[in-house]
Amino acid sequence: MGGQVYRESSFRQSINTLKNKKLLLLLVPGIGFLFLFFLFGVDKTSNSSDPQSLLPEVRPVEGVAALGQLTPSGEVRKLAAPVSGFGGTPRISELLVSEGEIVRRGQVLAIFDNRPKLLADLDGIRARIKTLDIKIRMQEREVERYKKVALEGAAAIVLLEEKEDELVKLEGEQEQAFASLKGLQADIADSELKAPIDGVVLRIMSRVGERPSIEGVMEVGATHSMEALIEVYESDIGRIKLGQRVSLTSENGGFQGTLLGRVSRISPQVRQRKVLSTDPTGDSDARVIEVRVILESTSAALVKHLTGMKVIARFQAT
Repeated sequence: MGGQVYRESSFRQSINTLKNKKLLLLLVPGIGFLFLFFLFGVDKTSNSSDPQSLLPEVRPVEGVAALGQLTPSGEVRKLAAPVSGFGGTPRISELLVSEGEIVRRGQVLAIFDNRPKLLADLDGIRARIKTLDIKIRMQEREVERYKKVALEGAAAIVLLEEKEDELVKLEGEQEQAFASLKGLQADIADSELKAPIDGVVLRIMSRVGERPSIEGVMEVGATHSMEALIEVYESDIGRIKLGQRVSLTSENGGFQGTLLGRVSRISPQVRQRKVLSTDPTGDSDARVIEVRVILESTSAALVKHLTGMKVIARFQAT
């Protein structure tokens, strides 16, 4: 009897244990589902409540930096030596200016060694013209005198014609002398090199005693306004626009502070760079596009004597 009671009690315990395991098996998935719901459901809710979190991150547009050099924005004249009658050029006998010097239009900059001979030739042609003028006046009187006696006979008429022919010959020689005078005066004017514009001497290519080469004698630039020629890499040119503001600083400390300007022209041509960086690792064969930056008047006044100086340009992002 006792054994039967014990078996019934054990059976009931087994039944209860089985029920508890089934209940546990039913509860575990539910608890897991609730945990996942709260974990991901809350994140989804929080994300959906913040629309900005769904947008991709936008990086700010960066400006462009490039190398360039200062140059006059006005005229730049390359002044050459005159060509002599034999196709050569005279030597420079006097050089009256130096690089960086301010000059005025019409100012004599250099004198060539052919000037003394030209001046001597000028004196000779003037003397010849004066002599011919005297001969012509005398011949004109001779013609008038023979006209009065021409009616006396055929011999007088022949003499009159001879005198008239001589007068025509003298007048022709005088015209040739005047033509030579004009050419000589032009050569004398060319024997002095004069400034064609107000500006500054940018570069002198020939010195005293030298025959100027094809490069000329010197360069004169109008520096009342200045600009910068900036070489922008072709990969960056899409971020450069007309009117874009630009700040410029000296690469080597040639001037203090920052210059300000705006983009005035973008070249349509891609070419090899000319302004080399001081960085020995720089790519000298890089392809660039030339961008002209016109300087503000206050900035131009600070660097009007610094033509050719290298600058670092920073184009503001648009």
